Amino acid sequence: MLSVADAFAITQQHRLQLPAETVSLADASGRVLREAVSADRNFPPFNRVAMDGIAIRFTDYTAGQRTFRLAGVQRAGEPQQTLDKANECLEIMTGAMLPLGVDTVIRYEDVTIDDCQATLTIDTVQKNQHVHPQAIDRRAGDELLSIGMRLGPPELAVAASVGQTTLTVTALPRVALISTGDELVDIGDTPLPYQIRRSNTYLLQAGLASLGIAATLHHIVDNEAILEEQLATLLTQNDILILSGGVSAGKADFVPSVMARLGVQKQFHKIEQRPGKPLWFGTTPDKAVFGLPGNPVSTVLCAYRYVMPYLRTSLGLAPAPIRYARLAAPFVFAPAVTFFLPVRLTSEPDGRTLAHALPGSGSADFANLLAADAFMELPANRSEFGVDEAFQVWMTRSDR
Repeated sequence: MLSVADAFAITQQHRLQLPAETVSLADASGRVLREAVSADRNFPPFNRVAMDGIAIRFTDYTAGQRTFRLAGVQRAGEPQQTLDKANECLEIMTGAMLPLGVDTVIRYEDVTIDDCQATLTIDTVQKNQHVHPQAIDRRAGDELLSIGMRLGPPELAVAASVGQTTLTVTALPRVALISTGDELVDIGDTPLPYQIRRSNTYLLQAGLASLGIAATLHHIVDNEAILEEQLATLLTQNDILILSGGVSAGKADFVPSVMARLGVQKQFHKIEQRPGKPLWFGTTPDKAVFGLPGNPVSTVLCAYRYVMPYLRTSLGLAPAPIRYARLAAPFVFAPAVTFFLPVRLTSEPDGRTLAHALPGSGSADFANLLAADAFMELPANRSEFGVDEAFQVWMTRSDR
């Protein structure tokens, strides 16, 4: 069997090569940029006033002038005015062009205005204060948005500011989520004593939605001929198949053999880990198939340890930042496999992130995950893990 690290590396070596597409700015939220966006002019494009107040010549101030005659008003969105007389000022609005002939802005809070005169009420003035100089942020031609960025509100605002009505992004993969098993019924049905409702594919669908991927849901019974027929159709219609169930060692676990007949090359089957040992992964030249174990906790772990990172890199995103936490209490796990421990995370006043173990009652204990924020990855080469030891965690929640 493969180690966790080797299995993960294999998935990353076979990530999809998704094409680029052009979408409108309004449809680009959450997408991954495939063509850089540059400034079409300087940022800011002119010497920009940063405060409401008056604009003066600093040389008038250094000559001892403290009262200035109001010569007019420069508003935002108006052409640039000129002040060409000494000891005069212009009222000025935030966002306006700094008028020619002045170089310093005094806030309204620091002046009194009476009878068309403005008098300073402060003793210290700095040259160029409250002026946002032209091109200080970016120059025309500077790259603002880089390839691989995920487009959120700030990125879309920047794109809009440089006139990008459309953006080139990674095309979203077509993904089918497939549950297998005669024991599963629809969520709207009342299960018989030997049945349970389908839930794994709904979890996977919600997880993929966090990457902007809309996946379709399917269910196939434990009949090998039906499974092969329906998977053949889904394989032609999609870029990625993610199955839940049918990959263990039971008599109805047909997925590996069916995939072989459909021309999907097995890359690995089974990993030295718990939960999620039976994970199956296969590829064609332009498609990928994940066969996740059907037990709910195994499905969650495999989704966030392998599937979600695979989708991120296929979309062109950088890997998610590595996160660590410290064990809040000692933990013992004897088998010589990598163990993924469900944990609840807390942020402590001293800056530590503590992981509180939630071992539950095994890989079928779905309800136990309601309290979990992550899985802590405990290495296979040891069985005892001490309090305050730090290990990597794989986040399964971001809502708390």
